[in-house]
Amino acid sequence: MNIPKTSFPRIVIIGGGFAGIALAKKLSKQEVQVVLLDKHNYHTFQPLLYQVSTGGLEPDSIAYPIRKVLKDFPNFHFRLAHVEEIVAAENKVITNIGELKFDYLVVASGSKTNYFGNAEIEKNSMAMKTIPQSLNLRSLILENFEDALLTSDLHERNALMNFVIVGGGPTGVELAGALAEIKKGILPKDYPDLDTRLAQIHIIQSGDCILNGMSEKASEKAEDFLEKLGVNIWKNLRVTGYDGKTVTTNTDLTFETATLIWAAGVKGATIKGLDASGYITKGERLLVDEFNQVKGFANIFAVGDIACMVTNEFPNGLPMMAQPAIQQGKQLGDNMVRLIEKKPMKPFEYKDKGAMATIGRNKAVVDLPKFKFQGVFAWYVWMFVHLFFLIGFRNRMVVFVNWVYNYVRFDREARLIIRPFKRRLKEAE
Repeated sequence: MNIPKTSFPRIVIIGGGFAGIALAKKLSKQEVQVVLLDKHNYHTFQPLLYQVSTGGLEPDSIAYPIRKVLKDFPNFHFRLAHVEEIVAAENKVITNIGELKFDYLVVASGSKTNYFGNAEIEKNSMAMKTIPQSLNLRSLILENFEDALLTSDLHERNALMNFVIVGGGPTGVELAGALAEIKKGILPKDYPDLDTRLAQIHIIQSGDCILNGMSEKASEKAEDFLEKLGVNIWKNLRVTGYDGKTVTTNTDLTFETATLIWAAGVKGATIKGLDASGYITKGERLLVDEFNQVKGFANIFAVGDIACMVTNEFPNGLPMMAQPAIQQGKQLGDNMVRLIEKKPMKPFEYKDKGAMATIGRNKAVVDLPKFKFQGVFAWYVWMFVHLFFLIGFRNRMVVFVNWVYNYVRFDREARLIIRPFKRRLKEAE
């Protein structure tokens, strides 16, 4: 890998997400060598992926080069690599570009879509965890409407214009709201010779409410917002299969659709070597203690979505969101310095700063520790928070200008089929 030798302790970080970047920044001025490994050379602001999928933003406005984030930090090295295995007994990681020894290892590999073992759904549905997946979804949505123009079969046309979103969490709710606004304000202008009123948007939620992790008021208000936008919400319904045309459920109810978007769950992105049952939970997250040490190891840590830190308030582990990841990354940076200096580490305490979700234009729900509010003001708060946490001044300005333009013009300029998804799918088959 051509990593220079050093007398400083070498800390290897796997993953350039919220947790990995926060940790690397915290260690930037310490007498340690930091090596960050990631299969992408950019950090993705995942909360805005749904806007890439629906043509509201271009992908480069929510991505930022990892090298640029840490370019001024001494003793920092980045390598574009896919980590294939961790050999804990030899203190080394094996990647597709070679092997690397470490003194301390931090796994911040994040999460991936959880299909709960359903291979048919995994094969035929669309996920939205990465920028490439979001671009695929954007292409598929637009291609479906282009195909709907060409077919004279009414059932096929309806299937092409029907969208089924599985999962009523923030991702599913925000995506449904964006699709509903496209149906209302953009499709009639783009496709005047197509009756876009027939387009249907469905959210299928296995529980009895959407936004389950938020307050009851937020859940009720979000449902009210979506219903006013024309979204169909199906609660206490579980999807059992999807063959590419028909969605089957645990009841007699079925849905004909050419697009099933799976937002029903995530699991830890485990790495070979730490995937034994003694180290991971049912959700494939690494069990860590209050110092983010992986159970059973003294020099291996985990932060972010991959880490399962059990507390009294969170018996199933801290939520897989940006805030716990950022806070864990910062705290671990301090603790690693203390560990190297042979000082006692400080236990991690999660400070819950709340949750929020937007349901479209002038509609959002916000749950803060002391305040809960919905509507226009919540929408402004949602925008401010997301702009604040974006990395890079350019990205903030581009996103802000896009939001202002989209709001004033009621338009989404990025409705582009850059790489046709259906054609690539046929070529792969």
